[in-house]
Parts: sequence; C-alpha cells; structure tokens
Amino acid sequence: MIKPEDKKIIVDAIREIPDFPKPGIVFKDISTILNDAQAFGLLMDHIHDRYKDMKLDFIAGIDARGFIFGAALARDLGIGFVPIRKKGKLPYTTISEKYALEYGVDEVEIHIDAFRDVKEARVLLIDDLIATGGTAYAAANLIEKSGGKCIEACFIMDLAFLGGSEKLSKFTPVYSVLGEA
Repeated sequence: MIKPEDKKIIVDAIREIPDFPKPGIVFKDISTILNDAQAFGLLMDHIHDRYKDMKLDFIAGIDARGFIFGAALARDLGIGFVPIRKKGKLPYTTISEKYALEYGVDEVEIHIDAFRDVKEARVLLIDDLIATGGTAYAAANLIEKSGGKCIEACFIMDLAFLGGSEKLSKFTPVYSVLGEA
C-alpha cells in the first residue's frame, strides 16, 4: 500500500483537463507526473517495492504511456521490457488481439518472440490507467498467446466506474497504485 503522504504528492501532480477529448470527460494527464521528479520518483519507488520480490521475467507495457512506466521499472528490476503496440507499429512478425471500442474495433500486437525462449515467462502488464479494460484485456491475452503468464496488471489509476478492472480481474490480478480515480 502506498503511503498516504506519497499518494497525495502523486495525485497532486496529475493535471486534470476538462472536456478532453470530448465534452463531459475529465482527462487525467500523467505527463505532469513525469516532469515532477519527486512525484515520479515516489511512484516508481512504490511500484519497484511492490514487484521486486515477484520473480518477474519481463514487464509488458501498453502503447504508449505504459512504455514509460514499464521501461523504467524493467530497468530498475534488471529484467526485459516488452512493448505491446497498436497494429502496424512493430517491425517484426507479430501476433495480434482485437478489442471493442465504444464505436468500433481496435487491435494491439506483440512480437512473436517477445519473451525470447523463456518458457512460461512471468510477466507484469503495466499502463497508466484502466478505463473500460478493452486494451488491457487484449494485452493480457497477447501475453498468454505468446507463451507468457500475466502475473498481474498494474495501473497508476483505475477509473473503476467504467468496469475495466473488474472485467480484467477475472483474467489476472489487478493493482492500481492510486486506487479509483
């Protein structure tokens, strides 16, 4: 559990932008955590402490903000980082997973050799927030399809009222650093 005083520093570093990307939405802008050395340091220290003893083989980050937290954490833990990207962005042979959007379908991909030859690689999935859970669920499925085991999915924030974390928790444990946003 994150210390209340650390949580306050991190929450206070998040900029809220009303009516973005459309009216009625309050966008949680985490770029302001990234440019606040204290907030980013506290966040990464907390995540590191949570996962340092889980014997993970890889961190998988979801395009694009998951790359930031995931790559930093992988480096801190001394393990590999695997990007899960939007369709058409990875240069080598991939496998993909489609997921539903409010008005259509999207797709994410992972390299077929993302976990090299590590059998049943222990993988942490990470992203900045979970909303409806479509992208995260597709990413967790990709980890499994490519021979990994999604040990947990970690998010900085959980928009729990949208139901994504509840849906994903049926597939893998879900942890949110700041809880419901």
